[in-house]
Amino acid sequence: MKNGKKIRLRLFNNVKIYYGTIDYIDLKSIYITIQAWVTPKNPNDNWKKVVCTQSREIKHTIFNINNLELFDKNSIVDFDIRHSGVEVGKKSFMNLEITLLTKPNTCFKSQETKDSIRKIIKQIYQTNISKNKYFDFFLTKKDFSI
Repeated sequence: MKNGKKIRLRLFNNVKIYYGTIDYIDLKSIYITIQAWVTPKNPNDNWKKVVCTQSREIKHTIFNINNLELFDKNSIVDFDIRHSGVEVGKKSFMNLEITLLTKPNTCFKSQETKDSIRKIIKQIYQTNISKNKYFDFFLTKKDFSI
């Protein structure tokens, strides 16, 4: 029987953040989910390229700060924005899911693991979300900050 865990972190006011695992007893991976509504800052003719570039930049951020004592250097990044509907003045849903493969004997509940996850999340936020040159991020679709 699998024993999953999911924990919500309230670190920033314009994104929802969760991390968890499918099985914390036989731990093989930890996922991080960051969700928000985004609006483009400027018009662009090729949103597909922008989304792919953003995904690659997030992968580089994770690779540069990954704690190799706890996690494998390889990770899976799924950055999902439906680029076909992106337009200025319209909010689109963004879902970012990062899967970190754990090393043997990593404990999901340990303080070291929690601190490492928070460090990765904060760096992604600072590097790829708060300083994003393409998108503004909002917690809800009905946020009137556009």
